[in-house]
Amino acid sequence: MCWKCGAAITADNPIGRTLTCDTCGADVRSCRNCRFYSPGSYHDCAERVDAEVSDKERANFCEMFRLNPAYRKNHQGVAGTGSDSNSSASDDASARSAFDRLFDA
Repeated sequence: MCWKCGAAITADNPIGRTLTCDTCGADVRSCRNCRFYSPGSYHDCAERVDAEVSDKERANFCEMFRLNPAYRKNHQGVAGTGSDSNSSASDDASARSAFDRLFDA
């Protein structure tokens, strides 16, 4: 899905810098569409990058860019788990339960 409008991204790899969303025109090769985008991390990136990309919503030349697999059409969930949005509530509940068990005496 496009980070801006939610439309599926159907382009093949590699994702070029000039590629835009067919629906809203947002840049596809941007931090917001990257699998490593991590707000709050150093430079808002889970990877170690030397230079900060100032506009996370615009196309850039970052060599670390990888399209977030969850944004592909017919994706299989993050990290190929085969999960979908219907199971996210149960996943959240089981994660919460596992977290709570850490503090049981």
